[in-house]
Amino acid sequence: MKTTQKKLRALKTFAAKGLVLTLALLIAAPTPAFAASRIKDIVDFEGVRDNLLVGYGLVVGLNGTGDSLEDGHFTKQSLQAMLNRLGVRPTDAGLDSDNVAAVMVTASLPPFARQGSRVDVTVSSMGDSDSLLGGTLLVTPLLGADGEVYAVAQGNLAVGGFQTQGDAETVTKGVPTSGRIASGAIVEREVAFDMGNMTSVKLTLRNPDFTTARRIAQAVNAFLGTQAAAPSDPTTVRVTVPTSYTNNVVNLLTDIEQLRIEPDQLARVVIDEQTGTIVMGENVRISTVAIAQGSLTIRITETPQVSQPGPFAEVGTTTTVDRTNIEVDQGEDKRLSVLQSGVTLQELVNGLNSLGIGPRDMITILQAIKTAGALQAEIEVM
Repeated sequence: MKTTQKKLRALKTFAAKGLVLTLALLIAAPTPAFAASRIKDIVDFEGVRDNLLVGYGLVVGLNGTGDSLEDGHFTKQSLQAMLNRLGVRPTDAGLDSDNVAAVMVTASLPPFARQGSRVDVTVSSMGDSDSLLGGTLLVTPLLGADGEVYAVAQGNLAVGGFQTQGDAETVTKGVPTSGRIASGAIVEREVAFDMGNMTSVKLTLRNPDFTTARRIAQAVNAFLGTQAAAPSDPTTVRVTVPTSYTNNVVNLLTDIEQLRIEPDQLARVVIDEQTGTIVMGENVRISTVAIAQGSLTIRITETPQVSQPGPFAEVGTTTTVDRTNIEVDQGEDKRLSVLQSGVTLQELVNGLNSLGIGPRDMITILQAIKTAGALQAEIEVM
């Protein structure tokens, strides 16, 4: 009997410890952040940005798919100028190659790119070249918006598409007149920006919103323990560098960008009428409204028939007789559906689907609900 009681007490003690351990694990386990996002994913930091570069160059080594060097053609002029710089003086009659193409070269200079680092470039034909497959880009300076040279590009093109043709058929895959050169440009000039000595930093929201801007400022202030951040508008949050981060703005931004907040957005319905695509945010709400969707469809089918006299008839001719079949659908099978006030996005979709409504009809209905003042959201047509 005593042994049984000891076993029961041991089981109770083990169960209690297991319950405490389970609760501790539940408390320690990370809870879902309710769509919380890192600040680094919803803002851009001042000074941390790309710079666009562009240049004009020549691609050589094409297998007869280059530009046609007609009189006055810019490719011919560019080729002649390049050869003149290299000490070659060709005649106009000698420039008859179809292995050269004029191209535009574009690249994006990353923030804080240093001299000697490499960036990818995109090469696109601007003449009547059929394909850049197998071509080599010659030295091409890449200019910034200020007209200065920031990088120089050169290398073999990687073209994903191709084109082949015969006398009666042409096969084209992808875009053979555009290609890329991985690490094809060398940075020659740096974009000057001193981040270390900044006394304040601006955070720019990618989706401007008053509530989101204030939440970011509150999260930053709670982390720093001081009122260092304040939203100046729905797009910008200004953060004053605390004394503990003086001359160490990089560490400040590193700590701030990992903070999590829940972004807030306007209730918006985005419509693409060309493809019939509808995207609705979770905050879209509908006031009480009744919806009936029906359409008048008239289908006319012409089936001409041949009428001819019977065999051995003395009179009569063979002729064509029109036969017309008209069908009218007034949508009597469509029903009236009532959507109650404050329905959610899921209930709205279910209600419209219950009427058998397709995406394109749904676009018209949403616009009509907005006109009636029952759609509590902004409609944006792409």
